[in-house]
Amino acid sequence: MEGILLLNKPKGMTSHDCVFKVRKLIKMKKVGHTGTLDPDVTGVLPICIGRATKIVEYITATEKTYEGEVTIGFSTTTEDASGEIVSKKNIDRVINRSEIEKVLQSMCGELVQTPPMFSAVKVNGKRLYEYARQGIEVERPSRTIFIKEFVLLDERETFEGNQVSFKFRVTCSKGTYVRTLAVMIGEALGYPSHMSSLIRTASGKYTLDQCLTFEEIEEKIKGSNIEESLQSIESALFHLPKFAINDTLAVKVLNGAVLEIPTELKDVLDEPICIIDQNDKCIAIYAQHQSKPHLMKPIKVLVTTQ
Repeated sequence: MEGILLLNKPKGMTSHDCVFKVRKLIKMKKVGHTGTLDPDVTGVLPICIGRATKIVEYITATEKTYEGEVTIGFSTTTEDASGEIVSKKNIDRVINRSEIEKVLQSMCGELVQTPPMFSAVKVNGKRLYEYARQGIEVERPSRTIFIKEFVLLDERETFEGNQVSFKFRVTCSKGTYVRTLAVMIGEALGYPSHMSSLIRTASGKYTLDQCLTFEEIEEKIKGSNIEESLQSIESALFHLPKFAINDTLAVKVLNGAVLEIPTELKDVLDEPICIIDQNDKCIAIYAQHQSKPHLMKPIKVLVTTQ
């Protein structure tokens, strides 16, 4: 069995919990997830099975879309609803729709973020949440992310009350902490805030309506048709240029050969290339040779035999 199983991740489970459960259900060890989703977050979690585990990093690198809710009025230790309250401030004015939309627009494009203490980022070989659980605050490396779209999903013109919540949709690059975006929104409006709910609605080209719940996966396994629900490796590499080769050259590729760069690829080698065989299968991923720019070399050979 090989391919990408699109899981509608339930609330309360870590991404690792989901992988462990899929391993037990399909009775395979070669299973991996494509980027961590917090336990409180639900939605699209592509799970790679078999040979597809070799392309996890390419799925992780694609942009993601989320729909969530920000609550303005208090902040938490974890920046989401699961944490303890850190600071609280009642909203003492009317917040206009135009003000919120202006804040969201100002965050589009390149943005520098500092990962929250309760996150899986490693500092000195230890994950930040391990420091946080011990009450230790450490210096965290900032990262540059990219926000493609940030939209308010609320029809109200004004927002008022001791606390205010509103929904949003954001499309962003990998490595974005959406709960930190929620905190940044509050800061821009002058109040402590946190992310009160979040669902990932898309990961790359994969969308929530394609995903299966664990209950649906179990039903398909009982009916022996789970493989029909797997997405192909090729579909996951949709964003990479493709280059089709004949069977003779395929033998060299499968043996990890360094190749001359074809004329038609000279303008696209700033990113990896999918090498496609005569059966339209991606058999390897190549990139330009670092010291010999007229050559390309394999960075992933996805099959060893045809």
